Amino acid sequence: MGPSKALTMVDPKNGNLAFKIFSFSDDNCFDHIQRNNYYTMVMVLTGKGSIKADFSTYAFDGPSLMSFAPYQPFMISAGDVLKGIVINFHPDFFCIHQHHKEVACHGVLFNNIYQPPFITLQLKDVDALTLLIEQMRAEMQNAALAQYELLISYLKIFLINASRLRVDQTPELQRKSETTKEPFVLQSLKDAIENNFKIKHSPGEYADMLNISAKALAKITRSHFNKTLTNMIAERIVIEAKRELYLTSKPVKAIAYELGFNDEFYFSRFFKNNADVSPQLYRETVGFARAEV
Repeated sequence: MGPSKALTMVDPKNGNLAFKIFSFSDDNCFDHIQRNNYYTMVMVLTGKGSIKADFSTYAFDGPSLMSFAPYQPFMISAGDVLKGIVINFHPDFFCIHQHHKEVACHGVLFNNIYQPPFITLQLKDVDALTLLIEQMRAEMQNAALAQYELLISYLKIFLINASRLRVDQTPELQRKSETTKEPFVLQSLKDAIENNFKIKHSPGEYADMLNISAKALAKITRSHFNKTLTNMIAERIVIEAKRELYLTSKPVKAIAYELGFNDEFYFSRFFKNNADVSPQLYRETVGFARAEV
């Protein structure tokens, strides 16, 4: 597994993984579809390959940081020898939703339907993030006073730094598309999905709103976001469903209705097709009514 042994903290209440750090020196951990009930961050130090995440495949080459939300399906295939470090943390250990204002990584690092699930790292970025990981490793082996609080602080700093790197890299993506005539349509599409995903579920409805043919919109979406418009709409609905299942105790039927599904069973089938677990199992294994506790 590499020079550093795996360090794991377990939730004493239920025996589930709370926080884990380990090194890897091949792709054996990731060469099959992963669907974890915790957050996964993979920092590749050397190597290249491809990531299959949700409905798309992306190539990476060199130092990269990959971020995957609970039950987000992903797989990593190595093009040559991969080496790196993995951080896993359960929402019970650190809740992205509740720390949103401090860390702002929801929709930036995680659950972003418009960007690849990784960022490219410069050498200075690798050094800064590795230093934080080493501090976390040291603290995990030192069960002293306020160990949990210190680990949370290091993790917060890690996530803030990673979110800043993502935001810094985003203008490059925008500049790339400014050479075409499409960024206005793309921005309009983003706004349209954000404002209407609870009531409009079909690509044709968005094409009509943007006054563009469904075929042209499908082509633009595929070329810029590397996924279909149907998949993007589905991802946005599922992200919202996960948030409601995680943060509230609303019945699944009520969540389904709020998201534009009149039939609870159709919604449950839709959710399972996209998240690979039922809404109830997601709630039980990832979170329940955190905001109400």
